[in-house]
Amino acid sequence: MPLVEKEVPSDPDWFPLQHHFGVTAFGINVYVASTAGDELLERHDETHSKQEELYLVVAGAAQFELDGEQVRAEAPFVVAVTDSNVVREAKALEAGTTVVALGGEPRASFELSWQSKHFEGVSRV
Repeated sequence: MPLVEKEVPSDPDWFPLQHHFGVTAFGINVYVASTAGDELLERHDETHSKQEELYLVVAGAAQFELDGEQVRAEAPFVVAVTDSNVVREAKALEAGTTVVALGGEPRASFELSWQSKHFEGVSRV
């Protein structure tokens, strides 16, 4: 996997999968913390881009802050931020914490390639 060079030593390892694979439908990146306390996601919002984002904690544990609310996320864990105005950030609670970040601009509807009967009885948040 390609790796973006760190600007400072405390930056996480950053694997720009969207760029590497040429994905255009959504953004996708992987961040891996070297040590506990490392910033995985810098403090930001997506007001300008209007993106919805989904963060998958696949290894370790992270402390997310979403508009001031603290969320402890131990793998496996999913954090969904559908409001682009929400200010978010995440820090690793242990070395090796890995977060997969996916983002994209919302559309009026999403065309499922699966049959709708597969989702009968499945709750939505």
